[in-house]
Amino acid sequence: MRQRSLLFNRPMSVEVREGPLPKPAPDQVQVATRLSAISAGTELLVFKGLFPEDMAVDASIGSLSGRFTYPLAYGYSCVGEVTAAGAGVDPDWIGRRVFAFHPHESHFVVSPEQLLPLPAEVGLEDGVFLAAMETAVNLVMDGRPVIGERVMVWGLGVVGLLTTAVLGRFPLALLAGVDPVERRRQAALDLGAHLVSTGMEPDGDGAVAESFSRTPGDGKADLIFELSGNPQALNAALRWSGFHSRIVIGSWYGAKSTPIDLGGRYHRDRVAITSSQVSTLAPRFTGRWSKARRFHTAWQMVRTIRPSTLITHRFDIREAQSAYDLLADDLRDGLQAVLTYPAD
Repeated sequence: MRQRSLLFNRPMSVEVREGPLPKPAPDQVQVATRLSAISAGTELLVFKGLFPEDMAVDASIGSLSGRFTYPLAYGYSCVGEVTAAGAGVDPDWIGRRVFAFHPHESHFVVSPEQLLPLPAEVGLEDGVFLAAMETAVNLVMDGRPVIGERVMVWGLGVVGLLTTAVLGRFPLALLAGVDPVERRRQAALDLGAHLVSTGMEPDGDGAVAESFSRTPGDGKADLIFELSGNPQALNAALRWSGFHSRIVIGSWYGAKSTPIDLGGRYHRDRVAITSSQVSTLAPRFTGRWSKARRFHTAWQMVRTIRPSTLITHRFDIREAQSAYDLLADDLRDGLQAVLTYPAD
């Protein structure tokens, strides 16, 4: 048996390298990966070379230390089983199903502290969504929705859909999802959105405006999440904002940029724009919340929502180039793509 590791070696190109299986040090365990989820947001920026050069990859995740530069091992949503343990590790770890923030790799060694055991009632295909669900939970915490509010989610990729699913459990007046892809819009409705729009068709936007106008107020959104990954969407979101509306930007645009129209109603309407990034907790929460508590909440949402239904494409890790090519070509009939790891 050999280790298979995925590397981004230049824009639009990945390779899978093989080598001997890594052996755990006395304080480490070996994990055999069963599934890893591809992020159609951040990872596609890496695949396309649209990341800021020499920026730190993620200082909060040990396996992602270093800078954004090729060749790069990347990825952060693996589930698998502990297959071996070092002499200094409790042998009860062997056989546990675990989640790890780790690049796409068939086998790896880490300290047990870097692993999150899957709850007994959570399957591997649901568990692989933990990173995306933690992001959705963090977005909702940063947005702080209020009972009776009108809320919009721009961008219904996996994070947008999970954010919609979490928001769907709040007593909102209206929850609208916006995305040009029909399959994503239907998934949003299935997960709790009250209405959806392409964001481009006047009739669709008119339906949202009509629904918003049925509740008291100015017919604008109280809270908007911009999760499309497209900086141009922020201008569209601004058009839906009113006095003291809140816009939470969860997208990472990488090296992409566009002029933002802040010369209209934005200034006088006191629109609040904030960024949301899952590597940290917003300072307002640190008195009562920790990352462990947020993980606990994310696992609860995984159990409740069962996001494995969003998996639409599975690729053997040896087919990784085809997987990324397909995603980069704007896969319109897909939601979540995962890599699988054969035992041979």
